[in-house]
Amino acid sequence: MLDYFSLVYNFIYSSLFYLVFILVLPSLNIILILFLPLLILIAFYTLAERKVMASIQRRQGPHVVGFWGLLQPIADGVKLILKEFITPINVKQYNVLFVFAAIISFSLSLISWCVIPASSTNELWVDLELPLLLIFSLSSLSVYGVILAGWSSNSKYAVLGALRSAAQMISYEIAISFVLLSVGLVSGSLKIFNIVLVQFYTGWYVFALFPLFIIFYISILAETNRAPFDLPEAESELVSGYNIEYSSILFAMFFLGEYSSMLLMSSLVVLFFLGGWHFPFINIFFEIFNVDSSNIFGFYYFEIFIFFFKLVFVSFSLVWVRATFPRYRYDKLMNLGWKIFLPLTFAIFLFLIGSLLFFNGLPSSVNLFINQNYLYYYLNN
Repeated sequence: MLDYFSLVYNFIYSSLFYLVFILVLPSLNIILILFLPLLILIAFYTLAERKVMASIQRRQGPHVVGFWGLLQPIADGVKLILKEFITPINVKQYNVLFVFAAIISFSLSLISWCVIPASSTNELWVDLELPLLLIFSLSSLSVYGVILAGWSSNSKYAVLGALRSAAQMISYEIAISFVLLSVGLVSGSLKIFNIVLVQFYTGWYVFALFPLFIIFYISILAETNRAPFDLPEAESELVSGYNIEYSSILFAMFFLGEYSSMLLMSSLVVLFFLGGWHFPFINIFFEIFNVDSSNIFGFYYFEIFIFFFKLVFVSFSLVWVRATFPRYRYDKLMNLGWKIFLPLTFAIFLFLIGSLLFFNGLPSSVNLFINQNYLYYYLNN
């Protein structure tokens, strides 16, 4: 009897083999210059989290491997790579999906970094007209990785964890979308570079849009399954949730994907609310002394330093929240997303549209769209 599963299995893996030569090899500069430092940053972010939480809880944290425990992430990575890859018996019939779920969760969390600018030179790996649309799309697709991981594990705990995570991510994606659309509406553009540039002249949006900043910050905790909203991984209920059957390098992919998403969301907080790479009040200094920043030697590296300093601050706050607040109850989490954040962000979005329309401050494209629809409604009624 012909083994159809083996045929599909071999076809998928041979297709992945050819994709490596078609897509990956021409993009080695992206892998070496962007993804490799990003993976190193993620690895040491896990060390920083363990050190910060140990300090808050009056413990030492990692301190054995290397000086002050600095080689602990490398030791953890080597351990996960060298560990035996164990596939449970119940997973054999879904082995392709079981592996593909970890790959898709890991890869989608890295691709979004291609549209994140870190300085005023606007040097992007992928220059798009609507980078926010790419981030929305990849964030939505990451739900499939979680669902596939839970379903292909063929375990009740994994399925329950996947359903929790999918419902939680979808619920808070809507609030995040309205927040980012509001920021794009106020700035008059959906390009990240333009949003940061507007804050250089008008001030950081953390002051003008403070309620949206609070909603966005809480929503990214739920979106990335972080404490106090880490209910898909509630150890006392689901024994680690959707990734309970994973081990070795596949577990490392989920682990790295989660921390990559945390850093990505922290960078979005920096770009949309904290002025990106701009130093506070530096625009006033430039205007008083009539200084052009492009003529200052090394100012490019100073901007990158400012961006990463803000990124470290926001990332530290995520760890601080995890070590401080207890876990939220799941029904309260869903009520917060659907009954409070969704109507509140939608109301603020409509209020911003009405205010900008009244004061003639809407972007020209939005204003033209509203006027055309109003004219169409007037002519047909």
